[in-house]
Order: sequence, then C-alpha cells, then structure tokens
Amino acid sequence: MHILITGSSGQIGTNLALRLLDGGHTVFGIDKRVNSWTDRIPTLLQDLGAPFRDFVGGIGSVPYPKVDLVVHLAANAKVHELVQFPHRAMENIALTFNVLEFCRHNKLPLIFSSSREVYGDIHRYITEETHADFSFTESPYSASKVAGEALVYSYARCYDVPYIVFRFSNVYGRYDNDNERMERVIPLFIERMRAGQPVTVFGREKTLDFTYVDDCVNGIIAGIERLLSGQVRNQTINLAYGKGNTLVHMAELIADALGVDGQITVEPSKRVGEVTRYIADISRAAELLDYAPQVPLDEGIRRAVAWSQAWAAREK
Repeated sequence: MHILITGSSGQIGTNLALRLLDGGHTVFGIDKRVNSWTDRIPTLLQDLGAPFRDFVGGIGSVPYPKVDLVVHLAANAKVHELVQFPHRAMENIALTFNVLEFCRHNKLPLIFSSSREVYGDIHRYITEETHADFSFTESPYSASKVAGEALVYSYARCYDVPYIVFRFSNVYGRYDNDNERMERVIPLFIERMRAGQPVTVFGREKTLDFTYVDDCVNGIIAGIERLLSGQVRNQTINLAYGKGNTLVHMAELIADALGVDGQITVEPSKRVGEVTRYIADISRAAELLDYAPQVPLDEGIRRAVAWSQAWAAREK
C-alpha cells in the first residue's frame, strides 16, 4: 500500500507511519513541523491550512508521489487553545477542505480523524455514532471536527469520495511527550510526577475513555485495508477502548507505575469547552473492522511510563 498521512509528525501519525513502514508499505508524510522522534518517515514540510487552488497531483505547486489512500490526521488539537484562539478552528476546516479537494481531483479514498468531542458534554450517555447531537458542541475545536465531518459527508455525496471517519478518544502512549507543543494529560502527569511535582485533576468524577495508541493504530490499519478493498465504505466509527476511567484513577495508576507517592490535588470542574464524561460505544468498530482493543488502562499506563522513562534516559 502507498499511504499519504497528514499530521505525520504527531503522535498518532508517527505510530501509524512506523507501523506501515515496518509492514513493508510506502508512506508519504505531510506536516508543518519536523518529526521530533524519528527521521524514518519521508515528510514534506507544508502548511495545509493555506489557501490553494491546484490539487492535481498534489496540494499547491509541490507534486506528491502517487498514493492509494489519504489518512488525514493534521489538526490544531488543543481544545483550550482553540477556545482562546478560535481562528485555529477555522484553520482546521480550511486544511480539511484542501485535503478533500486533493482526494476529489485525484480520486482517492480518505480516512478522516474526528474526535469524541463531537458528542459534546454527554448528559444522556449515548455514544452510538448516529446519536451525535451537534447542538451539544462545546468548543471551537469540536465545532471544527463537526464541520470537517460535514465536509467529508458532502464530498462523498457530491463527488463520490469514499471515506471512513474515525472518532478518536484520548489516545496515549509512545511519541506523546512533547508537552511544550501539545500538552496532554497523561504525558503531563508522567513528567510532573517523575520530577516530584504535584498534579491537579479538574473534576473528581470526570470520566474519559483512554485509548492506547497500539489499539488506535490497529483500528486505523483495519480501516485502511477495508476501505481499499471495498469491504467498508462511507462509515463513521468510534475508535476507543470502550471503558471509562476517572482522571483521579488514571493519575493514581501513573504514580503506581512510577513508584512514587503521587501528590494529586482535585479541584472542581469544569473549564470552558471541556467534556466531563465520555465512554465510547465501540460495537460498530467490532462489527465492521473486527476491532478488539487489547490494552486496558493499567497496562497502557505501565507501557507509557516505561517508554517515557526510556526516552528521557536517551536524551541525557
């Protein structure tokens, strides 16, 4: 397979690209920043959010190699940052439009990375894919994912662009320690607890569905294979572990894996734009992709901590 990955320098993009390369496939990455973890991924540095008009053979004037499918992961993904700077949500929409135009002009199928954020802050606790109620949109980031999905659906109807939309949920694991650029709760807590610093959980009952990156990549690759073979087409699928854990429990697991006495403070939720409860219904992923996540949170945290410590030792 010849796969183009946008956002190839991010956590999911790096793990996916390396897995595909190890499987003997060809990968072409696009990102606006250099990959800080590996130089194995052939990457074009390009800002896909800029205005473009030429999409035949590439986006803009730079030619791309021929590919079979596009995995579109690139996005401004910091929820609270997009609350402060909502123009970055518009950038997400613009780059999704550009990628869709590339797929339209070159007759390519697309995998689009959406988010559990499209469900909003769930009060009905229904996360089956067709039950997303966009009136619950909590933030400009979630609005940009709602808009991205709408564009994907419209391109399927108007231009016959085949797609799978994956709604990810709190993916963590390897290649996830760039806290200065992209602060995520698990690598942030690992970094602070390892340094003997306290951590703060906002919301004692806040419950999320944490997905270990290997499970996420397994699901994406199953989607790539089935979309290319025609077995699955034009589907929206939750890709998560399927079980909720509180942030307090997650923090306790990190302290245990590090062998430290975690200084965990709990403060009231919620920050603007924040989702306080999400547990995915993954029955559609199981039915369509034979998806069966293998890594529960306790094991995933042990792996994430081990990787983080190994990486920190390597940088000394």
